[in-house]
Amino acid sequence: MRKIVLSFVAFIAAIALTSGLTESNGSQEKRTVYAGVAFYNQENLFDTIHDEGKNDYDFLPNGSYHWGTIQYKGKLANMSRVLSELCTDRVKGGAAFIGLSEVENSRVLDDLISQPALASKGMRYIHFEGDDKRGIDVAALYNPKMFHPDFKKTRLVSVTKEYQEFSGGHITRGVLYVEGNLLGDKFVFLVNHWPSRGAASDSREFMGRIVRNLKDSVLNASPETKVVIMGDLNDDPDDKSIVEALGAKKNMKDVKLDTDIYNPWFETLRKKGQGTLLWDGMWNLFDQIIISKSLVGKDRSSFKFFKNEVYMPDYIVSKSGRTKGGPLRTTASGVWQNGFSDHFPTQIYFAKEIER
Repeated sequence: MRKIVLSFVAFIAAIALTSGLTESNGSQEKRTVYAGVAFYNQENLFDTIHDEGKNDYDFLPNGSYHWGTIQYKGKLANMSRVLSELCTDRVKGGAAFIGLSEVENSRVLDDLISQPALASKGMRYIHFEGDDKRGIDVAALYNPKMFHPDFKKTRLVSVTKEYQEFSGGHITRGVLYVEGNLLGDKFVFLVNHWPSRGAASDSREFMGRIVRNLKDSVLNASPETKVVIMGDLNDDPDDKSIVEALGAKKNMKDVKLDTDIYNPWFETLRKKGQGTLLWDGMWNLFDQIIISKSLVGKDRSSFKFFKNEVYMPDYIVSKSGRTKGGPLRTTASGVWQNGFSDHFPTQIYFAKEIER
């Protein structure tokens, strides 16, 4: 396997983008370095051009949303603002890696990273065209000063054939597999957008088993690899697809085997009462970031879990109506309101200690 090695100069430059604490350890001083990763459902990030073979007609100038240049430019500016701010409360350079769902194509990603808020960071993207009938795909943004993808390993894991056999002909989105080096540690990201609540629970359970197999194949071969499963899973942290099919543990103390994974979002939803989307006055937390055993523990010679949170600055929160307190959407009842997304983004921090 080809290894990605940061040069000393590049590594120091990357460390400068992180904020940390200087701690004394005997005669040696150590610095705590933080890295942030995030996930954000873009809620229909469509351009105004029809893609052949895709059902994107609602998001055309003559479509039901009357999706023209003003709406599209407003959407790009709004989403880039939020994306640029993710993880910046602890990491100066922001998120090293951001998983996305509901992006139409590479054109919208080109336009997105060209927005001033993201262009100033030098953000790049990873995207493969998928089979979704509406044309919405999973994708990822990354900061090349912090994360170096191994493009020989990175791919879209298509599940079209298997899912069609399982579901009787339906299509769902694949899993974006990204392998790379994050400030000296080997990471694998699995970016997901599971079948909607319009489908039965067993559809999401099917995807849970698919992702579990992918995760197991990585960790059985290389237990020290940091695996991060993220996405809009269309289920809550205590639903069957996540607890049983995927096998995510609600409690850190239950993470014992090399292939075990920990889901910190159960506590966020059930104990703190915070979700990422509001439906009929009730919170759901579909947008999760789940981590492998290699990211859990007190030994910070490599990155370990530090904290997780729903990102919800005041300007992306709805101030009135049925969605008051929830995400401020791009449109409401078909009317454009220059909002953001029907989901709040989620973010998670990792920390490790390095000698000064």
